[in-house]
Amino acid sequence: MSARIAAVFETLKTQGRQALIPYVTAGDPAPAATVGILHGLVAGGADILELGVPFSDPMADGPVIQKASERALAQGVGLHEVLAMVRDFRRDDARTPVVLMGYANPVECYGVEAFARDAAAAGVDGVLIVDYPPEECETFAALLKAAGLDLIFLLAPTSTEARMATVGRIAGGYVYYVSLKGVTGAGHLDTAEVGRMIPRIRQHVRVPVGVGFGIRDAESAVAVAAVSDAVVIGSKLVQLLEAAPAGRWAEVARDFMASIRGPLDAASAARR
Repeated sequence: MSARIAAVFETLKTQGRQALIPYVTAGDPAPAATVGILHGLVAGGADILELGVPFSDPMADGPVIQKASERALAQGVGLHEVLAMVRDFRRDDARTPVVLMGYANPVECYGVEAFARDAAAAGVDGVLIVDYPPEECETFAALLKAAGLDLIFLLAPTSTEARMATVGRIAGGYVYYVSLKGVTGAGHLDTAEVGRMIPRIRQHVRVPVGVGFGIRDAESAVAVAAVSDAVVIGSKLVQLLEAAPAGRWAEVARDFMASIRGPLDAASAARR
C-alpha cells in the first residue's frame, strides 16, 4: 500500500472513523479551477481524493460524469495535464493521497512504464482503471507497486467469489465496491444489500473496502459508512460544481464535504 494511503487508513482506524473520498473530473468546470477544488475538498474534510482522467468513452459513468469529461476534453485536458495538476496540488499538500480514476486508453497511449514513472513523480498514490480486468493486469500492478503506487479495483454486486479472490491477491490501497448495478450517479442504493456484501468481500480482500455509486448526501453516506471503511461520492459533487458560480468552485467543494464529514464523524462517535 502506498505510504500516504496506508497512513490515512491507519490513522482513521485508530480514531474509529471512515474515510471520505470525493471524486471530481480533472479540468471541470475549468482547468485552472481543479487544484483549488482539490484543496477545498481537503479543507472540508476529504481524506483521499479521486481525480478523474477525462476520456471520450467513459463506459462506467452516467450522464453527469460523461458531460464533465466532455467539458474537460473540450478545454484540452488530457493525461499530461492531469499529472501537471497533481504536481501543482503537491506544492501545498504533501499529505493527502491522490488516486487517478479513468480508463485504459489514455494510459496505453501514454505508455504504461512512462505513466507509472511520471505518475509517481507527480505525487499520485493510486490508480483505478475501470476497464482493466484484474485477471489481465498483474504485470501492470507490479509495475505500479515498484513505483510506489497502488492499483485499486472495482467490485460489484455481480462479482463472483473467484473475482474477489483475484482482486484480493493483487489489489493495493483499497477496494472500491460499486454498491449497485448501473453507472455512476444511478439511484436505488440498497444499504442492506451493501451490508450483506461487505463481509463476503472481506473474506478475500485484506485492504480497506470503500463503497461508492448512489451516495449523494449525508444520510446515504452515514448508512454506508456503518459497514465500510470509506465512502466515495462523485456525481453529486460534479453536479454541484457544474452549477456553482464561476470562481466559487473551491468554496462549494469545501462546503459540500463539510456537510458530509460532520454527520459521518458524529455517527462514528455514536457507534463508539
